[in-house]
Amino acid sequence: MQKQIISLLNQKVKQYNNPSFIENDPVCIPHLFTQKQDIEIMGFFAAIFAWGQRVTIINKCKELIERMDSSPHQFILQHTDKDLQNMLGFKHRTFNDTDLLYFIHFFKHWYKKHDTLETAFSNGMKPKDETVENGLNHFRKLFFSLDDAPTRTFKHVASPEQNSACKRINMYLRWMVRQDDKGVDFGIWNKIKPAQLVCPLDVHVQRVATKLGLLQRTQSDWQAAIELTQALKSFDKKDPVKYDFALFGLGVTNHF
Repeated sequence: MQKQIISLLNQKVKQYNNPSFIENDPVCIPHLFTQKQDIEIMGFFAAIFAWGQRVTIINKCKELIERMDSSPHQFILQHTDKDLQNMLGFKHRTFNDTDLLYFIHFFKHWYKKHDTLETAFSNGMKPKDETVENGLNHFRKLFFSLDDAPTRTFKHVASPEQNSACKRINMYLRWMVRQDDKGVDFGIWNKIKPAQLVCPLDVHVQRVATKLGLLQRTQSDWQAAIELTQALKSFDKKDPVKYDFALFGLGVTNHF
């Protein structure tokens, strides 16, 4: 039975882990850019907005790019108070302009001193960490460490300390860290290893993983994300999250 599952998942990885997958997925947003910082910034927004219909998520990201004059990193570093007025009225589900202005504020604070967002995660990790758990906890504390962090914005960045599955942040890390030259993930970060990634646990992935016997836990929480990732490591311990494509693809096309 396990051999059949591995065969199926490997087949689906090949099917979905290619550029044809990008067009209708939020990962298409960072693919609009070539500069590392633009990829990081819009990848982060695309992941945070990844809630609801994919077409809406993509359109909202494109709207934000237009409001940032199609140069996110430059906008982050060089915007004026007048430029920030153009952010007012932005909304995606429960994410509004208050949240957006704080995200921009944090990114300006960070990128004035750092060349990459990777260290905002990796500085919280130890080389022998099995997963990115410490990095995610460190990042959330860092992200909300500025004096004017609005209480309402905290809900948009999850961490394992809250027992969240951290689906969106784990997906973002997958995009930035995985290196396979297939044209989907970017692999522009190297301080975090693909083996340390945790599988993004959305409703499609959870449903398919449960039906395949890879996940027993019924709650969608951090323990469930770890349980699934551990099961996937039995298939590929160095790159378990490559199977995210297979599980998501099987779920979203209603094969399971």
